[in-house]
Amino acid sequence: MSEAAMAKKKAASDIAASDIVETVPSALIVLDRNLNITSANRAFYQTFRTSADETEGCHIYALGNRQWDIPALRTLLESVIPHRASVEGFEVEHDFPTIGRRTMLVNARKIFRPGDHDGYILLAIEDVSEERAARADSKRAWQLTQSIVDTIRDPLVVLEHDMTIVTASRAFLTMFGITEAETRGRRVAELGQHQWDVPALRHLMEKVLPENKPIESFEIEDDFPGLGRRVFNLNARKISQPGNHTHRMLLVFEDITHRKQRERDAQKLTNEISHRIKNNLQIVVGLIAYEARWTAAPCVQGYTAMQARIAAIAQLYDLISQSSRGGTILVDAYLKEIARTMSASLLGNGSGIRIEVEAEALGIDPDRAVPFGLLVNELATNAVKHAFPQGQGRVVLRVARVGDAMELTVADDGVGIQEKDPAKIPETRGSDYVAIFVRQLGGAVVAAPQEGTGTIIKIRLPLILAPPAGVDREAA
Repeated sequence: MSEAAMAKKKAASDIAASDIVETVPSALIVLDRNLNITSANRAFYQTFRTSADETEGCHIYALGNRQWDIPALRTLLESVIPHRASVEGFEVEHDFPTIGRRTMLVNARKIFRPGDHDGYILLAIEDVSEERAARADSKRAWQLTQSIVDTIRDPLVVLEHDMTIVTASRAFLTMFGITEAETRGRRVAELGQHQWDVPALRHLMEKVLPENKPIESFEIEDDFPGLGRRVFNLNARKISQPGNHTHRMLLVFEDITHRKQRERDAQKLTNEISHRIKNNLQIVVGLIAYEARWTAAPCVQGYTAMQARIAAIAQLYDLISQSSRGGTILVDAYLKEIARTMSASLLGNGSGIRIEVEAEALGIDPDRAVPFGLLVNELATNAVKHAFPQGQGRVVLRVARVGDAMELTVADDGVGIQEKDPAKIPETRGSDYVAIFVRQLGGAVVAAPQEGTGTIIKIRLPLILAPPAGVDREAA
């Protein structure tokens, strides 16, 4: 190759190298064997607020106001580089007069040109001050978070998006007798002897939590090795940092075993007491029936009505004694028991009158279930007594939710009545008790279209119903 061609190739190579140097975002400087700066790129001048005239030919330690006369840099250039061809990630922290306190990451490499045995030193300088500050802030924030986590009494874990454990509170580690190192990076179901690999928790971890919805009082009950039978309430919530697209999940375990047992004991006692009350009321019903056999005919009707009312209360206590719901009575089951009792006491097996129930799955407070049952009993009794002179017909007891209220409907296909004012229909049927029970329940009679024969009575009873456990309010 001719000298001209070689010169042309060298010039092209120098241009390419220059373009690369100027494109690199890191600050670059080239030092000769005496540590004088031979060249620097634009990023260096911008970062350290200097110019080519102030830089090129200057000794590295004399640059600016001797701001580069740094012990760590002296160690790199005078002790490390002479014995090594390159150095990666040499950290230098210093107060620079022009830009303040900075942390610089320095990569150094010896470079040689053809025919040059002394060589040069190429320094690539990256300002990592903000990264180091962010890392320090993150560490302090994490230490604060861990302190808060450890202060919480209930066992708590922080989960990654893949449901592996980031950290666990001291309460959690103490409960399961494991170390923090044994939890990090593992799934909850994998801890210990897989004692947390239970179906309810597996469903929570695999199905519920990935939906990123807050979880409140997710109850699990199981036998845990080393702990015995336990009941836990699990609460979970997604946590994230502003500007960070990743998120983690906070999961709190509340041991409610003892509380749950107290509730069960109280419920068992309530059921036992209710069963005894029901039996006593049934005895009263039997005594009334016995007296009705020997009393004068005009009084039988009064005895029978009294018997039906007490039987309705007895059925309430029967449902309470059978219920595990802890505080609410299923309206549909209550109405069916009332209908069954009334059919037996008022109609008998050979009657042509039927009492049917069409009720939603709603729950009613036991304190208001008594007047509610008596109200139903009174309206149904009136229908049976007055609507069917021919002894044939149908009475329907309906319950439906309307907004935040419950609507009770008692309808029959009997002869109907002449009264046009819906509010007076119950009284027309001969019972002042209806008005009393409606007032006790805070309700009101509402207008109901009277189509053809028969009578329809609707009573709106606000705010006395709640959905049964496990039934969605909207669905109810």
